[in-house]
Amino acid sequence: MWGALTLSVSSLDVARSGVPVLSGVSFDVTAGFALILRGPNGVGKTTLLRTLAGFISPVSGGATLDGADLSARDEFQENIAYTAHADGIKAQFSVRENISFWAGIHGGGDVDAALAAFDLLPLADRLVGSCSAGQRRRTGLARLLVANRGLWLMDEPTVSLDAEARGALGVALSAHLGNGGLALVATHDADLIPEARTLNLAPLVNGAGRGRSGDDAFLAEGFG
Repeated sequence: MWGALTLSVSSLDVARSGVPVLSGVSFDVTAGFALILRGPNGVGKTTLLRTLAGFISPVSGGATLDGADLSARDEFQENIAYTAHADGIKAQFSVRENISFWAGIHGGGDVDAALAAFDLLPLADRLVGSCSAGQRRRTGLARLLVANRGLWLMDEPTVSLDAEARGALGVALSAHLGNGGLALVATHDADLIPEARTLNLAPLVNGAGRGRSGDDAFLAEGFG
């Protein structure tokens, strides 16, 4: 669907409030593949996702997505969907209204199919404010299916999900990758995408270091 989509991250250094968090992070993810981010809490998984999502500017290094450079934010972001710890949904709107809103923002997408994928059709008319944490999380994830974006950046997407909902997320991810999409996922759920490669982020020592463990030239490969 998205052609030969590739995310390339090169020598990325990121700081928070002037304190180095990530140093020398480099990897490539090609169409149809997923990369799992792992490492202890506070190591920089969320920081890496937020940098690629455009919320944090890197100190040095960069990234390209389908030829668009991270420094050209509008171009780079137009093919990205980001899900964070916050669900990004409005409590005063119904489940369907939330998904319909995002479908309109992103220019289409089958709302009913997105709701069905996460077993939300029975809850379609319920106000999100009266939903459980798991139902809200499923609503937030359903936004991905109407976003028409090639790269999914996902920060702990299985939080508050039961086993059935985690299975639905796995199915959605597999379908996205099968359509030529990419995914970069920070998760402690080892079984979410069994075929995915892993990038282990390592804590910096005295503000120095590569900020990751693994091979010097890291290529994420997966399904296929």
